[in-house]
Amino acid sequence: MEAFLISLSTVALAEIGDRTQLLSLVLATQFRKPVAIIAGVFVATLANHLAAGAVGIWFGHYLSPAFLDGLVGLSLMVMALWTLFLPEKLDQDGKPHGRGAFVATVIAFFIAEIGDKTQIATVALAAAYSNLFVVVAGTTLGMLAANVPVVLLGDAFAARLPMQTIRFGSSALFLILGIYFGVRAVHACWPPLSSSCF
Repeated sequence: MEAFLISLSTVALAEIGDRTQLLSLVLATQFRKPVAIIAGVFVATLANHLAAGAVGIWFGHYLSPAFLDGLVGLSLMVMALWTLFLPEKLDQDGKPHGRGAFVATVIAFFIAEIGDKTQIATVALAAAYSNLFVVVAGTTLGMLAANVPVVLLGDAFAARLPMQTIRFGSSALFLILGIYFGVRAVHACWPPLSSSCF
């Protein structure tokens, strides 16, 4: 249950103000087909995060749990700084032409998610918890939790969000989660340089 809840909350927070959330807004205002767009977000996220989680599981087999906890803690602290100091912007020229809302969303969302902080979080969480399906279920639902309201409410929703407050709050929560994993790593490594660290 911990893996699912942390995966869900980490990705939901990371997605706020992210380029893929902005992409959801663009697609919603251009196509005005919320069901097709939400389905596209789901399919693209599931495919992308399954691949990212599989990489994380593979990577996790070669590292100790304490080292992975430290790595996840460090990555969450980096995400706290990323969220605070590097707000995302959408590199989008306009409406995708010649494709339906579902296909356009799947393609655009999958590509936009490559190398994104939510994908990196999925890799780290899958490595830490070694449970592909629980982590991917959490990260996919977290992505939907952040994007479905944007798709359904469009411009009105985006215009009313206090983005700076949300960025500060998200950054603080990432920092808290990073400290939590860092403490777990230190606790597992006590006494220092024990064999459980590596």
